[in-house]
Order: sequence, then C-alpha cells, then structure tokens
Amino acid sequence: MAAPVAPAVPEEAAMAAREAAKSAKTLDELRAILDKFDGCALKATASRLVFADGNPQAKVMLVGEAPGRDEDIEGLPFVGRSGKLLDRMLAAIGLDRSSVYIANIVPWRPPGNRTPTPQESQICLPFILRQIELADPDILVCLGGPSAQTLLGIKEGITKTRGRWFSFNTGKREIRAMPTFHPAFLLRSPLQKRFVWRDFLAIQKAL
Repeated sequence: MAAPVAPAVPEEAAMAAREAAKSAKTLDELRAILDKFDGCALKATASRLVFADGNPQAKVMLVGEAPGRDEDIEGLPFVGRSGKLLDRMLAAIGLDRSSVYIANIVPWRPPGNRTPTPQESQICLPFILRQIELADPDILVCLGGPSAQTLLGIKEGITKTRGRWFSFNTGKREIRAMPTFHPAFLLRSPLQKRFVWRDFLAIQKAL
C-alpha cells in the first residue's frame, strides 16, 4: 500500500498556489491548473472543482465564499436555493448568468458545508485573484463577509461595509468593488433583502 501523501505545509502550499496561479495566461489554463493543484486539503473531500459560471467577458463579477452541497454535485457556483435567489436578485436589475461572471474564493466544498478555515482561504486566494485579473470586470461584488474581508482586506463586518464602494486592484487596474449580503444569509433573514435591493440598484447605476 502506498504511503499517503503528506499535505504541504500551509506556507509551502500558498507559495505553490501563487506560482501556479501566476503561470495561467487564460481562464481555461487557470481551471486546468486548479484541477491539478493538490495544496488544499479540501480537494480530497470535495467531489469536484467548482470553478465559475456565467460570462467571463461580463462587466460584473460576483465572488462568494465556497461551494455548498448542490454546487459540489453540479460543479457550478450558486445553483442551490441561494443560487436561485441570486438569479432573482440579478433579474431585478436586468442581469442574468449570461451577463455576469460568478466564482468563489475557495473552489472546493468544505465538508458538511462548514466555513473554510482562514488557512484554506489563503491557499486558494492567489487563484481567485488571478481569476479576477484574467476576467477583468468593471465591478466586483463580494457576496458575504468572508469574501469581502478576504478580497478587500477589510476588518469590519458585512453589516457595516455592505453598500459601500471600495477600490480593488485587479493587477491590471483599479475597479470598483461592493460588499453585500450573501444570498444564503438572506434566506435566513429575509428582512435584509431590502438592503441588498439598494446595493443592487447602486450596481445597476454604476453600470
């Protein structure tokens, strides 16, 4: 019996991720690199890579935290109940999956839908940063606190930061970024939908 491969030290894994991500010249190359990347332990427990959905040429890119059960089954982000709510939110401002690009910070489902650890997010961060750089959207929407904190480096919670414009450097240029509530949170707290409606109207206006 072959000895199990020891997981890489987090620093080593993060460094390997940075090198691998940097080498991708296109989104297809990035997906192929992620498919082969073994530095994140979540890959071993997830059934497949959940890379992205929508139109990579879109002006708006939405980034959540990590795939859940439905996403793991279908291999696409935001396809469960929260995904259907997201589709309705987008439709309200005249957008759909053909006019936005959707991804997650962590592309593999954490076991039992738990929150990814800061370590897991940090290992996957170079890939999502490269994905944003290659997609080069005009507007970045961070769905939920973990996405906003990881991508925008903000310490405050989502309740304080949602609806505010931040600046995000894609690697090529500065673009506008807005945190808003995650659709899964809205399913649990439907009264908060009115705030997201305001956020989405601000995004529509910025387009």
